[in-house]
Amino acid sequence: MSLDAVLSRIDQDLEAATDRLLTLLRIPSISTDPAFKADCDAAADWLVEDLTSIGFDATKRKTPGHPMVVAHDTEVADNASPHLMFYGHYDVQPVDPLDLWDTPPFEPAIEDTAKGRVIRGRGSSDDKGQLMTFVEACRAWKAVNGTLPARISFFFEGEEESGSPSLVPFMTENADELRSDVALICDTGLFGHDTPAIVTMLRGLLGEELTITGPSKDLHSGMYGGVSMNPARVLARIIAGLHDDEGRVTVDGFYDDVPELPNSLRAQWEDLNFDHKSFLGEVGLSVPAGETGRSPLEMIWSRPTCEVNGLWSGYTGDGFKTVLPSQASAKISFRLVGQQDPLKIRESFSAYVQSMLPQDCSVDFKDHGASRAGHMSTDHPAFEQARIALSEEWPNTAAYVGCGGSIPIAGHFKNILGVDAMLVGFGRDDDQIHSPNEKYDLESFHKGIRSWARILDAMSK
Repeated sequence: MSLDAVLSRIDQDLEAATDRLLTLLRIPSISTDPAFKADCDAAADWLVEDLTSIGFDATKRKTPGHPMVVAHDTEVADNASPHLMFYGHYDVQPVDPLDLWDTPPFEPAIEDTAKGRVIRGRGSSDDKGQLMTFVEACRAWKAVNGTLPARISFFFEGEEESGSPSLVPFMTENADELRSDVALICDTGLFGHDTPAIVTMLRGLLGEELTITGPSKDLHSGMYGGVSMNPARVLARIIAGLHDDEGRVTVDGFYDDVPELPNSLRAQWEDLNFDHKSFLGEVGLSVPAGETGRSPLEMIWSRPTCEVNGLWSGYTGDGFKTVLPSQASAKISFRLVGQQDPLKIRESFSAYVQSMLPQDCSVDFKDHGASRAGHMSTDHPAFEQARIALSEEWPNTAAYVGCGGSIPIAGHFKNILGVDAMLVGFGRDDDQIHSPNEKYDLESFHKGIRSWARILDAMSK
């Protein structure tokens, strides 16, 4: 089997591969909105048809929500090893606010920018473009060699952007079929512009929504202001008290299960020469916030956080209304690390809020998911094989890194199937995922396909 011939095939087929991706991107598979249910079905059907065309036994599996796609290679070589399960998600985020898009989000196109050519459109980076890098690597390998160098299966989800309600039950019910030697996930990014990365640390996530209620109805601020408790003021005090002057979270027991970063890993991260000024400058900021005495990379990858994601109360329309609101609400998220227990923190957060309530105010809570942090052991030989293979494709040596985001599927592979997950992705920090004008660099797509081809070659040996 010739890797050089496969890489050459990938280069020659780039235009056709890009056209296939653009076709998939035109399907508005927004999982959170029931109006797009048929489009999610259409995206699953498209993937089934495409995988079938390159020799996979691909099927669409029903769930209470959007369907899963599962596929297995039907042309496995006798000596093909190991068995690799590739996971991706075909659903995308909503496009709001639509007026901030420069081009229609589901009319994708190749665009020339000051930083190079990009694929513009919703889902281009998260996760359809990333997903298709592996599919295209398999397509090229089969075109050149007839069979793949390892046993390959696919597992595509259609609810990742809406909390994955069907995922755990489906994985549990189909555990024997989904089990493999290693799981591959392409939903992360490069470190910097030319440094590939393998994510070995993922933060967990806890979502909380609270509503403070004071008076039984909105009140005239001239008649009741001063004498009546204002729930917006109460909520502001609760939020202000969540952090101390050094940026530490004040919820009781929050840091009980947070480990310190090993010196060896801290040294590796320092060698990456992370430019926080450029990182923050891209979004109009300049000074790192957060815990005093922690480096920016530590805060992003290995430290827990508490953030306000939404805040509302009273009249927010045009003009002015002198109202004393009956209620004030907020959405609060916690990113978790180490062995932090999201359910324990939920209880502590609730107790903190209750302790801050004055007489005449009550609080209601609404849960928005809870998942632990993930830790991938690099002891499995596949990790070092992949790191070396990535280093051969990109200008800089590949690094083991952390990730500030939360990707629960990695933990599910370990906890439900007993399988280690390897996270390799080719997104860039400016891809604007979840935001208007999402893009995926054409170079990321091209070199991503080549990277997976190299990884498959390395892992087969």
